[in-house]
Amino acid sequence: MTVASRLSGVVRGIWVIAAVLAIFAMLKTSAKAQGPDETIGLTLDQSRLVRLPDRVATIVIGNPLIADAAVQPGGLMVLTGKGYGATNLIALDQKGNALMEKQLLVQAPDQDSVVVVYKGVNRETYSCSPLCDPRNTLGDSPQFFSQTLTQITTRNSQALGMNEAK
Repeated sequence: MTVASRLSGVVRGIWVIAAVLAIFAMLKTSAKAQGPDETIGLTLDQSRLVRLPDRVATIVIGNPLIADAAVQPGGLMVLTGKGYGATNLIALDQKGNALMEKQLLVQAPDQDSVVVVYKGVNRETYSCSPLCDPRNTLGDSPQFFSQTLTQITTRNSQALGMNEAK
């Protein structure tokens, strides 16, 4: 085999590799264009404002146990973290065309003032800033979670009742 034929084979190999890399780059680019534009980070039990594109008629949340969306006047949407995990959000126009697609990632809030107490396999969570009070947190033992939720609900009902009496 001559040097010229070896060189020709190497050049062909380089062209094949370049063509394969170009195809992978195009596939990656088209997959990115069809997928979610970006990830929106949310904090459990907190809300975040997001500006919507023009002409949005419908909002779809993949898993409403993870996040919730409420459309507000002026092209704004309020996203609220409901449970830990990831889901997606799609905004559609009246014809059903997707105007926006985002990944939603719900994570735990800042843990600086949180104290977690384990009693055997049972977990209880408290907010301590500066005094410690029970906190309703996903993953707490069912009895503690239920008791805390009942107290929160009762307190909120009483506050609403007092406002209505005025």
